[in-house]
Amino acid sequence: MRKIRMSSLLISTLITSLGFAASADVKSTQAQTLQDAEKNIKQSFQEKGLAHLDRLDQSEMQKSCTIYARKKMPEALQKRLEKQAFDSVKMPVDGQFLGDWKEGEKIAQNGRGMQFSDDSKTINGGNCYACHQITKAEISFGNIGPSLAEYGKLRGGPNKDVVEYTWRKIYNSHSVNACSVMPRYGAAAILTEQQIKDVMALLLDPKSPVNQ
Repeated sequence: MRKIRMSSLLISTLITSLGFAASADVKSTQAQTLQDAEKNIKQSFQEKGLAHLDRLDQSEMQKSCTIYARKKMPEALQKRLEKQAFDSVKMPVDGQFLGDWKEGEKIAQNGRGMQFSDDSKTINGGNCYACHQITKAEISFGNIGPSLAEYGKLRGGPNKDVVEYTWRKIYNSHSVNACSVMPRYGAAAILTEQQIKDVMALLLDPKSPVNQ
């Protein structure tokens, strides 16, 4: 059993790498190469716990980003896919975007959830520090994404445009950037609506350590 957390990002990377290598070796079409690579990857994994093989199935967005990983995606296709993602975003039912920043910090620090070793009672985290610096006090963080320190402060606080953009980015990052590698926390049901509100507060509440 391969003890890894499967993700569409991992699969996209593997398929892209295998696809170009195989295409050069056997001179087959890119489409056939990608199909063969995907089949081989699926055969190398087994389901366990919450980790099911449907995680290896790519959406049209993910397939397109894989195909155009090394060249520019046609503008018309990019706009259509981004619009689909944009339309999929669900705004808060009660119209309130900000929750509790203290809870948001806990979510940002939590990397648990949706792994083969978890169960249905596990509370998912955002694992935000794996990709971002969020507060200046934090000394251990990833750099895949930009620093979010002073996120709200630099943007003039939680005004309507900033709030809605940030919500869309967290809910479905593809809605603002077609091939974003950021998890689709709302669209993929990683975080609940309340959890997203709490992360929003972490980023935008003036009292949050992010904005100090």
